[in-house]
Formats: sequence, structure tokens, C-alpha cells
Amino acid sequence: MYSTKSKYVGFAYIAPALLFIAVFTLYPLGQLFWMSLHNWSLLGGNKFIGFGNYLRAYQDPIFWSALFFTFQYTLYLTPILMILGYLFALLTSGTAGLVKLTRGTIFIPVVIGLGSSSLLWVWLFQPQIGLFNRLLVDLHIIPKPLVWFGADATLGLWGVIISITWKVVGFGMILFVAGIQSIPAEIIEGAEIDGASYWQRVARIIVPLNYRIILLVTLISAIGSMLAFEQFYIMTTGAPENQTITSVYWIYTNSFTYFKLGYGSTLSIMLMIIIVAGTSIQIALTRRRSLE
Repeated sequence: MYSTKSKYVGFAYIAPALLFIAVFTLYPLGQLFWMSLHNWSLLGGNKFIGFGNYLRAYQDPIFWSALFFTFQYTLYLTPILMILGYLFALLTSGTAGLVKLTRGTIFIPVVIGLGSSSLLWVWLFQPQIGLFNRLLVDLHIIPKPLVWFGADATLGLWGVIISITWKVVGFGMILFVAGIQSIPAEIIEGAEIDGASYWQRVARIIVPLNYRIILLVTLISAIGSMLAFEQFYIMTTGAPENQTITSVYWIYTNSFTYFKLGYGSTLSIMLMIIIVAGTSIQIALTRRRSLE
């Protein structure tokens, strides 16, 4: 049995981590919930209103519209990142010099700031001088340059999806490459000797053995998409008529444009609950599938 002294020593080792969690996680969450119960203004002053902000959020059509748009963005973007990331990983999982160079080139946009990349794509999508529009016209894909941001919510959504795919697909690719390279070569060679084709090896060996990494990348992509803000703030500014406002964008607008920190805190808690619930369901379903 451990002595009392040993227990205190063990507690001392984990105390810094517990203190860090308490100061930077538990206290902010508690403060956030407390603010959500008040009519709290960024300009100063607050009034306790109980769950009035929650009732207001339930009746807020813009919040639900923004939440639906955020779900739509997530459902479109996540599969694209998963499929392209895995295809790039399959193409660049080797050790040849050219393969490594290609992998590094695809990964480079990941290290660029999201704000900088969004401004870059605003210029690339510019109707008159944008290179993206010029390329599409020269390839006869479109008859004339498109106005990507401001006039059409669907075009704005897909413009952001294209820019974010370019920006972050390399992150998932690197994780997938690590998973592919961790598979023992003997397993792949054995399947090849047994006559399995390349895509049969991918479908029946590589993908199943990378199942947990696929789940991880899916969760990261989905959560990142649900928390989207900078790209829409810079590229679409919510146009047209607030149709491209995400949940976080609406939280920001209420908190720092309308100075309603209490209501913004309420929306933050509701979004957090939705993300935690969705993540928990996905993990539970995945764990159930792995046990079958």
C-alpha cells in the first residue's frame, strides 16, 4: 500500500496541471455561464435576468439561421477534407525525394495564418483581376468572371470552402501519412502476394487500420468548421443579407458590435453544448462499431 506521504507527493506532481485547468478552463467556463445569466454590457453594468438570454436565443431567427448555415458548411467541407487528405496521403506516403517535396508543398499553406490566406483568396476571387476567375474563363468553365462574394450566398459559401480546403487539407494529409507509414510492410506485402490489387489493399487493409486516425481528423475538421469565423468575416462579411453568417460570427457581432456580452455568452454556451453533444455521439458510434 502507498503511504500517505506518497499520496501527497503524487498530488504535488499533478497540482500544476490541475491549477492550469482550474485557472484557464473551469474559471472561464464558470464566468461565461454567470455572464449568460445577466444583461451584461461591454460598456459596463449588468443586470441579473436568469435564463432570459436563453429564451431570447431560442426565439432568435438569425442565430438558428447562422447555426443551420454553419452545419451546412461543416457537412460540405468535412468530407472534402477527408477524401482529398487521404488521397494526397496515399500519393505522398512514400520516401522518395520528389514525393517528400510534393508532400511538403501541399502542407505549406497550413502554416499560413488564416487571416492572411483569406485576404489572399479575396484577391484571387476578385471579379476583374482575380487569377481564379481568369483561369476558369480561359478553361471555358465559366463564360464570364463571377462575383463570388456579396451577390450570391451559395457562391460565397463555395468560395470559402475552396480557400479553406487549400489552406488546411495538408494537415489531415500529414496525419494520414503517419498512419499509413505505421502499418507494417509485411501486411501490405502479404496482401500483394495473395493477389490483392492496390485499391483492394487500400479498402481492406490501409483504411481499416487507420480507422482511429480517420476519426481524429474527422473530429478536428468538424469542430474547426463549426467554429468558423475569420474566413467569413474577411471574405463574405455576412453578405448577402446575413446569409453567410456563422454561429461564431453572430456571437462576435452580439458581443463586440452590439456590446451584449451576456447574450453573446449565452450563444457561446449553446454552441458549446451542440459541439460537445455531436462529438460525443460520433465517438460513441465509432466505439460501438469498433466493438462489433
